Amino acid sequence: MEPHLILGIGELLWDLLPEGARLGGAPANFAVMAGRLGAHAAILSRIGRDELGRRAVEVLEPLPADTQFLQVDPAHETGRVTVALKDGQPEYTIHEPAAWDSMELTDDWVQLAERADGLCFGSLAQRAVESRQTIQTLAAQARAGCVRVFDVNLRAPFYSGEVIQESLELASVVKMNDAEAPVLLGLLGLPEGETLRAACERLLAEFPALKLAAVTRGGQGSLLVSREGWHEHPGFPVKVVDTIGAGDAFTAAMTHTLLEGAGLDTAGLARLNEAGNRWGAWVASRQGAMPEGGPEGGSW
Repeated sequence: MEPHLILGIGELLWDLLPEGARLGGAPANFAVMAGRLGAHAAILSRIGRDELGRRAVEVLEPLPADTQFLQVDPAHETGRVTVALKDGQPEYTIHEPAAWDSMELTDDWVQLAERADGLCFGSLAQRAVESRQTIQTLAAQARAGCVRVFDVNLRAPFYSGEVIQESLELASVVKMNDAEAPVLLGLLGLPEGETLRAACERLLAEFPALKLAAVTRGGQGSLLVSREGWHEHPGFPVKVVDTIGAGDAFTAAMTHTLLEGAGLDTAGLARLNEAGNRWGAWVASRQGAMPEGGPEGGSW
């Protein structure tokens, strides 16, 4: 069988950490992890015609992610984010403008979206009108069976209720963390609900195209809610090195497992949670968002 075609659409950038620069961006992290899981994973983003852009391609070349569809911007710089870790959690200063703010809707990108088995996009790369239109058009062009993941990934001040609403209308899966869930409902003008499960059920009721709501809870595991059931996972205990990219690994493993046939009943949700937490915990136990290898040789 052909490997699943999975797209990470949005920001490709350099995280400028105290110990040095590391390549990242949630869609790129997602694509690399999807590639490690055996998918044909492509990064759809835009870099500058500069040193950081050249270095990005060099770093990605040996990794299991297709970079041939990266766009090169002649006017804008490759994206940069200054990252400070506070109690193991990243805090971000996202510089603008960046090349990924100007992603163009090209024929080859549309053709990829029409063939994709899965894709992932977030809110950050929609802060500029051009990239927002490109991302939403690609999600809309995907075939009916495509797993379309909206990874909320709120980064203040680069989000709005309008972007959240439009993105959820295009998604079949929404993934957020426990801090983002009440903010998301507030932006939509919906009651927050007494529990995370109630919040997920509210989103599923409000957006008919959604099939699954996923909430990650850091070291406390995750919650998955569908119209057929729900499941909680306590997470795997690991010694945390840094959490950058752990949520993206969770999303990649969840998407891969969905495409491998896991259902949305309680048993299927348990499979999804197991996969997502195992890969997320493994990334958190390593340095950087794109570590080599995988948990227990890459299986679960």
